[in-house]
Amino acid sequence: MVVGCVKEIKNNEFRVGMTPDNVKSYVNAGHRVLVECGAGVGSGFQDEEYAAAGAELTASAKDVWDACDMMVKVKEPLPEEYNLFHDGMILYTYLHLAADPEQTEALLKGKVKTVAYETLMETDRSLPLLAPMSQIAGRLSIQEGTKYLEKRFGGEGILLAGVPGTPKAHVVILGGGTVGMNACKIAVGIGADVTILDINLKRLEYLDDIFGARIQTLLSNDSNIERAVTSADLVIGSVLIPGGATPKIFKRSYLSKMKNGSVFVDVAIDQGGCGESSHVTSHDDPIYIEEGVVHYCVGNMPGAVPRTSTIALTNATLRYGLQIAESGLEEACRKNPVIYSGINTYDGMIANKNVADCYPQYEYKDACELF
Repeated sequence: MVVGCVKEIKNNEFRVGMTPDNVKSYVNAGHRVLVECGAGVGSGFQDEEYAAAGAELTASAKDVWDACDMMVKVKEPLPEEYNLFHDGMILYTYLHLAADPEQTEALLKGKVKTVAYETLMETDRSLPLLAPMSQIAGRLSIQEGTKYLEKRFGGEGILLAGVPGTPKAHVVILGGGTVGMNACKIAVGIGADVTILDINLKRLEYLDDIFGARIQTLLSNDSNIERAVTSADLVIGSVLIPGGATPKIFKRSYLSKMKNGSVFVDVAIDQGGCGESSHVTSHDDPIYIEEGVVHYCVGNMPGAVPRTSTIALTNATLRYGLQIAESGLEEACRKNPVIYSGINTYDGMIANKNVADCYPQYEYKDACELF
């Protein structure tokens, strides 16, 4: 199979879909790998390293798109890339279609076979291709939130851990999954007062076992959320429905009751966000202030630490990518049915139920029934 990798063109996106080590694994398995010149520079990987690993370097992204059978990326294709789709190609990347109707339409029209990192689910219901970026985004959320609590950015002007004789900041985390747990780990480590909410009591028991008296756990409901965020200095939104639109559990009505200069980091923004007042921002212009609350809603948070992010992501994606390249998407699914869960679009149809629920106007067929 001809496997391609191009430079990401999203705002301030420095990650890359394949490292030189990944290229070597594909080449050793008998595949041809095309890499756009400069694709890995933002993550610290030079063209010479890709060439030494066996990649064929191309002068333009179009050359890669035109020739590849499977494109391995990090972020969703942007409108400038839609005309490069070709019938039957496999696109292996993050998609987040629930919040992107334009991309969804383009992929369906192009009859692209897409395998989305964020929906591929193992038999234990873990999300192995989403987990590494969720870990990074969770940890970054506290780092970024701490920065934007500074007065010069419109924040309260407080230090998260405080110092002796001053109060610590109150961090509220909405959602106790991978993002929430990693945010909690950093916030507790810094020394903040932490409250974490989740709808799953078993998950709260688990978090209580890990963090003990260092955190307050609460069942996630409207009343508890409102009470918690009203006293919060920093709120982290970390709610997830794999492939689906994120529920808006952080209500606009809460803003007027919150502290002036408090910060809301919506990590769920790539799936539409869990805040009614959220809209996507970029690393170039990451924040906006609404009713005195600083909102940080960057859609590709891990892109800020591309070296760590690229290595963590590709450690996870390589295994499934090699299976698809070896057998083709259809046979790879038959050999490893887990891959079915990653298919979002196929031959002009939506193939993921959570995505289909967002777009009733399009034909839906369960991935397991496609071939």
